[in-house]
Amino acid sequence: MIPELAHFAAILALWLALLQALLPLRASAAVAIGPDGGVAAGAPGPSANSVEALLRLARRSAVASCVLLALALAGLAWSFVALDFSVRYVAQHSHSTLPLAYRIAAVWGSHEGSMLLWLLVLSLWGAAVARFSRGLPAGFALRLLGGMGLLVAAFGLYVLLASSPFTRLVPPPADGADLNALLQDPAMVLHPPALYLGYVGFAVPFAFALAVLWERELRPEWARWLRPWVLASWALLSLGIGLGSAWAYYVLGWGGWWFWDPVENAALLPWLVGTALLHVLAVAQRRGGQGPAVLLLCIAGFALALIGTFIVRSGVVTSVHAFASDPRRGLFILALIAGLVGAALLLWALRPPRAAAAPAHALFSRETLLLSNLLLMAVAAASVLLATLYPMALEALGGARISVGAPYFEAVMVPLLAPAVFLMGAAPFAAWGRAEALTLARRLRWAAAASLLASLGAMAALRHWSPLFGLGLWLAGWIFATTLQQVLRQPRAGRAAWGMRLAHLGVGVFVLGVCAVKGLEIERELPLAVGESATLGPYRVQLQAVQPLQGVNHDGVQARVAVWHEDGSPVAQLLPQRRAFRAQDQTIAVPAIDRSPWRDLYVALGDPLGAGRWALRLQLKPMVNWIWAGVLLMALGGALAALDRQYQHRAAPARAAEAAARHKPA
Repeated sequence: MIPELAHFAAILALWLALLQALLPLRASAAVAIGPDGGVAAGAPGPSANSVEALLRLARRSAVASCVLLALALAGLAWSFVALDFSVRYVAQHSHSTLPLAYRIAAVWGSHEGSMLLWLLVLSLWGAAVARFSRGLPAGFALRLLGGMGLLVAAFGLYVLLASSPFTRLVPPPADGADLNALLQDPAMVLHPPALYLGYVGFAVPFAFALAVLWERELRPEWARWLRPWVLASWALLSLGIGLGSAWAYYVLGWGGWWFWDPVENAALLPWLVGTALLHVLAVAQRRGGQGPAVLLLCIAGFALALIGTFIVRSGVVTSVHAFASDPRRGLFILALIAGLVGAALLLWALRPPRAAAAPAHALFSRETLLLSNLLLMAVAAASVLLATLYPMALEALGGARISVGAPYFEAVMVPLLAPAVFLMGAAPFAAWGRAEALTLARRLRWAAAASLLASLGAMAALRHWSPLFGLGLWLAGWIFATTLQQVLRQPRAGRAAWGMRLAHLGVGVFVLGVCAVKGLEIERELPLAVGESATLGPYRVQLQAVQPLQGVNHDGVQARVAVWHEDGSPVAQLLPQRRAFRAQDQTIAVPAIDRSPWRDLYVALGDPLGAGRWALRLQLKPMVNWIWAGVLLMALGGALAALDRQYQHRAAPARAAEAAARHKPA
């Protein structure tokens, strides 16, 4: 009965989303917008009172559909907790021996449940827009909420018609097929919701773009309205990507923190476009103009999120991250992409919005530096998109199956992102509009000198001379020095400025971590018998024992590995495992890691090699945790900037104009 009630709640949410999409849009099409952005006095069509009533209806519909979808997901979760194997989705992705925490995580452990979570997150953003859009002009707010309702309705149709998790299975099996072994990890509880909150959040800028294109006017203040939503989505997406990277590092058994997997790229693409959008919004908010770039990036960010959804759920790639292998679902998603993104681009072509021209700016102005960063991020996103889609397109056209791996991405991304990092440190010191090349150089000379000396000193101390290693050290030092200089020059600043500094500092920490790992890591794969030792940099590693292991739903073996420093002092006792899950034919390595701020010792147990010997993967990864610390700082910086009071909508002017229109004599 609970699954049927949950299904009914999802259907009701779909109808409310349709109401939210159609009625406000139909009413707002007849509303004339006055010069202040409110309902114009004496305008034909619905009265201001009726528009306010429909706006309240749209807001309540957005909140109600969110509540109903939360109930639907809760009903599905109850089916997992209660081990109701008469629900097909539960039978396919759970088991009677699966621990409770993983039964809850299994709710979004595969395609149908994850799409329901995707839809709930989309409705959450819609409810947030309903709550925090009260200062927007009535006509624009109607169109914005209508756009969010349209998105919820479109993906609600997809979930209910092509990906319903509530289908019954008759007769039900005694036990389920179990959750994918690689997903039985605590990170499964946090990573998908955080990631979805990020890239689904780009639906809000997309709905903003639809509302602006329908209204055909891009007002200067809309950059201020839009920027906190982009900051919030960008911060959450940064957190989700960081969680996924950390999870892949310790759960896959190979110690890599980024694999350039097509599904990993699917999350990176909207992040790159979101970063570009933040830079162009900074210019638009301060100097005006940039309307076409803002709108195209709003459309592109959500389009790339949808393309990522297609990659994950269409079966076009084989990946541990991929959810589904049903081409019909992929075609449905392609139809949604074509309909939604195509309609937005058609509006952009046929109804270009009126916007004030951007004021002229000089070559070394802050606008030029920020827009150059926008260009670099856009080219980086296009390069990743091309390398991700090209192998799929080639195979679909009957060509050979190829893969584009890390060498291509590193060769392309380093020349693009290194100048972007440099501009990130330089832009805050440039003047708006004016060309002050010599003044800019004087302001940055101490930061440039300090970062250069620090990088040369670090390479000399480490005795590692490499151009890329030196470039990474210099860029990290450049970000640290310029950020410190900003703080010293302007210690009293708003949340937006401090958020920018914190995010930039996070980039520096991230670059330093990547530089240390790529330049200094040591890896060995070797066979060891019990009692044998091997060296790993300044450490000696000994395999002391391999014992049977019995878990709640798996068997296997567990090794005991002792680590000593070269001076003989003990460092750690590590317990890597190999787990064989009883309900599925799957064996995975569970590595053991001794962590510290300066290095990780990573040990993964491989297959038995006979004669009492085991394959071991030993890795020494300097400063690898700085990578995720940097991502966390970026996310915190974005969140702090989004909370700046300058982005709070002020309702008084629009409401005063509308009140005057309501009380004007006929």
